[in-house]
Amino acid sequence: KGDIMRVGYLQFDTVFGEVAHNLDLITARLEEAEADLLVLPELCASGYQFVSQEEVFRLAEPVPDGATTKRLVEIAARRGMTIVAGLPERDGRHCFNSAVVVGPRGFIGCYRKTHLFFEETLWFTPGDSGFHVWDIGMAKVGVMICFDWYYPESARTLALQGADIIAHPSNLVLPHCPDSMVTRCLENRVFSVTANRIGSEARGGKDRLTFIGMSEVVSPRGRILHRAPRETEDLTIVEIDPAEARIKALNDYNDLLRDRRPALYGD
Repeated sequence: KGDIMRVGYLQFDTVFGEVAHNLDLITARLEEAEADLLVLPELCASGYQFVSQEEVFRLAEPVPDGATTKRLVEIAARRGMTIVAGLPERDGRHCFNSAVVVGPRGFIGCYRKTHLFFEETLWFTPGDSGFHVWDIGMAKVGVMICFDWYYPESARTLALQGADIIAHPSNLVLPHCPDSMVTRCLENRVFSVTANRIGSEARGGKDRLTFIGMSEVVSPRGRILHRAPRETEDLTIVEIDPAEARIKALNDYNDLLRDRRPALYGD
């Protein structure tokens, strides 16, 4: 057995474009949280449904020098936790749908979403960071964002890099992900923390997007340790033993990663 670790998420309703308001809400809620790892939703302070490139550019921030990353660094230091959170990142003329990882000692890293969903393809440059795993001491944490779940290669790549926990900031509108993360965890023997948002956005005459909530923590054996409601704010932290994710043996004869046959998996 390893050390017990407290992991969880904050599910809430982001107000589009009201970055300061959203950061204040996050700050207030996390004052109540006793966690080692806390995951926030995708685009958690900006909102999701953009209507123009100008709007994206205005709300996107440099990393790690933007307001959102700086505030999260302050919270992480004060609360003694690692935080993974989604934000629109601006780098020169490019904008990315990104997630930052920050800890008690500051900025740790940034992941840029690999698989863009729906109108994200209009606003963001496809992520070029590749998938990364960061060692935060108690566990190794990999990051993927929302629609990345649809590609099994995302979670598998993180598992092969040694992730114990997959942090999964999301703005889910399709119904499939919460149940599918059970499979992602089973097939990789990892924990996952999916942080989704609630509420809806219908901007600029676009069809309304309704976010499904149902944030969750799933174990390496596919057990849903906690799942949030669909429509209400939820801050949940559960205790896990990250060492469970390092046992890849299924039985005396099968080891999940050892038994892979990549030579037969060609494109």
